[in-house]
Amino acid sequence: MFAFGAIAILFIAALLVPVILPVNFGGSGQGEASEYVEGIGTQSEVSPSQEHFPDTLNIGQVVPEGYLTTPPTSGRHWNGWVQCGFYTSPVPDERIVHNMEHGNIIVSYNLTDQAQIDALAEAFDDIGLTNAWGVARPYDEIPEGTIYLTTWGVIDGPMHEVDGDRIERFFEAYSGKLGPEFPNGAPCTTGGTMNP
Repeated sequence: MFAFGAIAILFIAALLVPVILPVNFGGSGQGEASEYVEGIGTQSEVSPSQEHFPDTLNIGQVVPEGYLTTPPTSGRHWNGWVQCGFYTSPVPDERIVHNMEHGNIIVSYNLTDQAQIDALAEAFDDIGLTNAWGVARPYDEIPEGTIYLTTWGVIDGPMHEVDGDRIERFFEAYSGKLGPEFPNGAPCTTGGTMNP
């Protein structure tokens, strides 16, 4: 009888252990310094506010004082995000900051030469992680002829030419790892309010 009782207690304890012990999902979900990879981008100050605002607010009303970096790497933003992909029309900061909160990578470009845009689109498409974690968008707030890579709390740029290896390293280092909203990140494959 004692053996049966001991086995029952061990069985119940084994069921409870996964519930009690914390589980590490790979990313801190908070954009902590421990997640930053030395030599891949530069850490930037993370905004203390990550509030969500209705998509009906006009651009500039969400963060009237402006973001801490250009392009932004954190801050208040709209409720909606965008689906992964290479955009040829502008995507507002208020929308892509929400993507970064989910651990997505943003490639902002201000290129006027169509051959450079095509080369960037090809490099973007060649990186398998972009299908689940990447948004590329034209962005006229950065100097003409430049490309920036951003994720929550990290910025890399300017790049003055398309560097597929550098872009791929950034995706490999940070996809799904730094956004504060989900420990594993949330891919931008569905649910967005815009499509490329």
